[in-house]
Amino acid sequence: MHKPALPQDETDTFGDQIRIVLVETSHSGNIGAVARAMKNMGLGNLWLVNPSSFPDEASYARSAGASDVLDKATVVASLDEAIADCVVVMGTSARGRKVPWPVIPPPDAAEKASEAAAGGSVAMVFGRENHGLSNDELQRCHYHIHIPSNPDYSSLNLAMAVQVMCYELRMHHLRGLEGGEESPYLKPMTKPGDEGWDVPPAPVSDVEGFFGHLEQVLVDVNFHRRENPRQLMIRLRRLFQRARLDQMEINILRGVLTAVQKAVGATGMGSKSEADKKAAKQEDGHV
Repeated sequence: MHKPALPQDETDTFGDQIRIVLVETSHSGNIGAVARAMKNMGLGNLWLVNPSSFPDEASYARSAGASDVLDKATVVASLDEAIADCVVVMGTSARGRKVPWPVIPPPDAAEKASEAAAGGSVAMVFGRENHGLSNDELQRCHYHIHIPSNPDYSSLNLAMAVQVMCYELRMHHLRGLEGGEESPYLKPMTKPGDEGWDVPPAPVSDVEGFFGHLEQVLVDVNFHRRENPRQLMIRLRRLFQRARLDQMEINILRGVLTAVQKAVGATGMGSKSEADKKAAKQEDGHV
């Protein structure tokens, strides 16, 4: 039995305006893998031109929960049937042509497809696993899409090629939403203070307290000499400031330093600040 369909995102990327068209696919498992790639990126309109075998268990098994895309797939006998009502047709091609044809990379293809979809159906056509689309089929396309893969090994698996295009369509869609690059889907989260980070950034006072504590520990273990400091603390300061520590990380590091001092029998830094008290808690596992 094939896996049941997973819940579809409530906001599909383009509804059914953009259709993925597979021409004479030889291996039905690839059809299932394409369905999965499509659903990952919010597309669900799949057309199959004269597939060797469909539907079958292999296609549903490879779809990994995207069986609903396969259930509503449209099977036709020819490419002409698949694109008859489309306003724009794009075909993937890795080969150069004797007669130059408009060729665009995936991001530009996604932009043009999105614009054209406002006026009608757009087809993105993918050829056979072994030799792609024929010259005659490519001449039915308004644009050729070239995925700039490694020229020494340029052949992409069918589902991989579809995934590249579906990803570009998805990204173009997300950038066009209200908020654009501020969308939580697109905003990076790389440091404390970014939306989604679990702990606030450490204030300067706590960071400075850590540097003082670190220097004292390095003295305690005879690794650092204040009378001949060279550039040790400068470089360590640069290292830790580059890390943009958060409050919890500062507390953990202070706890580690305190444990080192206890292990070597050092007396520490005298009176405890609030940061020192937080650091002491780390030894008890209160992380």
